[in-house]
Amino acid sequence: MKQLKKLFLGALCAPLLAFASAESVHLDRAPTEKFREANAIQRGAQVFVNYCLNCHSASYMRYNRLKDVGLTEEQIKDNLLFAADKTGETMKVALTREDGKKWFGAAPPDLTVIARSRASADGSGADWLYTYLRSFYRDDSRPTGWNNTTFANVGMPHVLYELQGQQSAKHVKVADGHGGEKEVVELELTKPGKMSKTEYDSMVGDLVAYLVYMGEPGAEKRRQTGLLVIIGLSVLAVLSYLLKREFWKDIH
Repeated sequence: MKQLKKLFLGALCAPLLAFASAESVHLDRAPTEKFREANAIQRGAQVFVNYCLNCHSASYMRYNRLKDVGLTEEQIKDNLLFAADKTGETMKVALTREDGKKWFGAAPPDLTVIARSRASADGSGADWLYTYLRSFYRDDSRPTGWNNTTFANVGMPHVLYELQGQQSAKHVKVADGHGGEKEVVELELTKPGKMSKTEYDSMVGDLVAYLVYMGEPGAEKRRQTGLLVIIGLSVLAVLSYLLKREFWKDIH
């Protein structure tokens, strides 16, 4: 219960922190069309398990919830169940908060509701994650050798660098629209990875789709139920109007 309370309070406070830290950061729009694609969520889950679940847990997401997006019990066991024994278990990792803080300077956060907690005035949490995962660059002054234009001095290394490649950053001055100049960071791919830019962006879109799904696995079902309710109420409204007109036709 205490852990659940901490997660809830973190979800409430994180949007304020995200707004403060990302106020001047441009966020690219996440490919929202993937959020309702079962195949995209499945691919994103595979990326999450292979690259994120080593350090980050999703302790309020159960593996078997992926059956809601079309995976079978056997597919989950064969392709995703590397850190647990049963599909009914939650996505936890062996890394402790103490070890995470010692190795990275800060404990890797639980990612169950990260897409919801990172929302800010500049964009949704999905936009923040989509931009963040594409904004790592080499920085030898950092302990991990990596930095990020969306989250400056982040403690997380670029675990997807083999896929994206290595980017370098250069500071340039551009017009600020008010007669002055401002300094911005531009990224340039200096060492290609295993994927092209289009392929990598698509893969990140799949991962973000899964992170969004984890925040509310029942969201699609809720939307479908809401649509049916609206249709039902609309039909009821028409029938009520016709009934009212029939009752009052002789009076008017």
